[in-house]
Amino acid sequence: MQASLRSLTRARASFAPAWRMSQTAQHVSAMRFRAVHTKRYTVEHELVNFDDATGVGIVSITDHAQSVLGDVVYVELPAVGTSFQQGDQIGAVESVKAASDIYAPVSGTVEEINEQLADQPGLLNKSAESQGWLCKIRLSDPSEMDKLMTEEDYKKSYEE
Repeated sequence: MQASLRSLTRARASFAPAWRMSQTAQHVSAMRFRAVHTKRYTVEHELVNFDDATGVGIVSITDHAQSVLGDVVYVELPAVGTSFQQGDQIGAVESVKAASDIYAPVSGTVEEINEQLADQPGLLNKSAESQGWLCKIRLSDPSEMDKLMTEEDYKKSYEE
């Protein structure tokens, strides 16, 4: 019995370093493929959350914009497959207070739209920057992100 326990203990000890190495290798592998998400804002109150791994940016209006607009009752979105240049009108938002155009924060092609907004335009009020996203655009020129404002700069732009 003692001999069996000793051989079992030796067997476990010989597997431990290999297990630790595989965990380390998995960690390094995961770090290598970690995507960087960059969130930038426009003066017109749009934002884009860009994923450098996919080349796609998720376009939304800002939380500040939805609070100024009031209760959103209608959202007009671009068609999937449509290409835009930075600054082009891509849609509109109508609220009980006002209507406002939506402008492309970056150049690219629309890959997906948030179809929930057709039936639930109030998602813009509940969660403008996450569940109330407008569309996903494949950026044609990711360097345009550098021309947009950081969150800190954006807040300064409307607090002044």
